[in-house]
Amino acid sequence: MATQINNEESFSYALQIVTSSVLPMSMHAAVQLDIFGIMAKCGPDAELSAKEIAAQLATNNSKAASMLDRILVVLASHGIVGCSVADEEKGNPRRLYSLTPVSKFFVRNEDGVSLGPLMALIQDKVFIDSWSQLKDAIIEGGVPFDRVHGTNAFEYPGKDPRFNQIFNTAMINHTGLVLKEILHSYKGFQQLSSLVDVGGGLGITLNLITSKYPSIKGINFDLPHVIQHAPAYPGNTIFSLYYFAIGSFMIDNG
Repeated sequence: MATQINNEESFSYALQIVTSSVLPMSMHAAVQLDIFGIMAKCGPDAELSAKEIAAQLATNNSKAASMLDRILVVLASHGIVGCSVADEEKGNPRRLYSLTPVSKFFVRNEDGVSLGPLMALIQDKVFIDSWSQLKDAIIEGGVPFDRVHGTNAFEYPGKDPRFNQIFNTAMINHTGLVLKEILHSYKGFQQLSSLVDVGGGLGITLNLITSKYPSIKGINFDLPHVIQHAPAYPGNTIFSLYYFAIGSFMIDNG
């Protein structure tokens, strides 16, 4: 009996692996449609049906609510949104969805950042297409991303303005969330007089650190196509930006 149960559990998990792409794609669609933002605007404890959410989307698709309900069921099965069942006046049950502690990370916080842009980056076609070359890269050699796009992942954004914007937005949001927690608990920056961030992107990391510790001189190194989009940081006169040519620190010598 124990063996049979273990086999059933293993088979169930194997099927889950087979269909594992459903969850990230459903999440990506929810982020693109700003489903979590719509739910948040109705209040932290709001419970909405798929029909109520779909009514706030710019669509003429009569099946939008039904399609959205299927996506929300997937998210609910993974605990990303809450789900309860209520009876309508005609006695027909309907599912009501709510935010959970997990889905709230995909709603812009008081600093205007969330994990939504990072989800958009990871699920972008530029990255997704790279996975199709994983097997061939093992057999024939090379890097999957390079095989698809003809250049490496650090140079590519400089050639694709759309993707460059998505990448930078994702990094700003991710850094804004993570570094806030780091600065809250980590005190190691107090003793520093200068700090160099190699591959520091648009400088958000150094800006947050030097804003809290203004005595630190921050130097941000990155590629030209990154630095040219770096914003000015008012009030931070000691923050300087430089760039380096593509080089050594990411080369695989193995």
